[in-house]
Amino acid sequence: MEPWLGSWNRDMTDIVMQKTAENGLGAAIIAALGSRSIVLVGMMGAGKSSIGRRLATRLNLRFVDADSEIEKAADMTIPEMFQIHGEPYFRAGEARVIARLLAEGPQVLATGGGAFMDANTRALIAQKGVSVWLKADLDVLLRRTKRRGDRPLANRMRELLPQREPIYALADVTIQSREDPHDTIVGEILSGIARPLGVAIEQAEGRA
Repeated sequence: MEPWLGSWNRDMTDIVMQKTAENGLGAAIIAALGSRSIVLVGMMGAGKSSIGRRLATRLNLRFVDADSEIEKAADMTIPEMFQIHGEPYFRAGEARVIARLLAEGPQVLATGGGAFMDANTRALIAQKGVSVWLKADLDVLLRRTKRRGDRPLANRMRELLPQREPIYALADVTIQSREDPHDTIVGEILSGIARPLGVAIEQAEGRA
């Protein structure tokens, strides 16, 4: 057998074993979730939608973006809501939509950057979900969101981040969002949420 083929076979075996272990952990997490949701919180640009979709696929759950659901319910975009009705109107609608979505779990739910700031919403998430803060450094957030705006957005991000981080830190799990493959981040989320869900990682992986 060619030397490179033996190395390839070993690599493939490692990958299969890793996926099998993750499947066992995923099954245990699904069982522990019951009707609860995995709720992703954090700033715009933290990767809640892109990573959330990967996480939902891994767990065979539906992915829901709260902002999209808010726009559907209001029949207008979020910027239009802010412009026409103001932020209090939007935040009230956001809280109602998230409450409705949490009643429809299990799912992976990505929330808007300000949703977790509301104490009632946080309490509801704690009751009906497990929260994951996708924490990203300012330079990462600015790089990812630069196409959405220019200087005003950057200034707003610098202002909001230190205000919101202490509240985001109340989430059940904190995962660093960085420029690594999404599958790496998803694996860290699975391991991270196991403890608050009461899942023993070693036992779950051993059953795979």
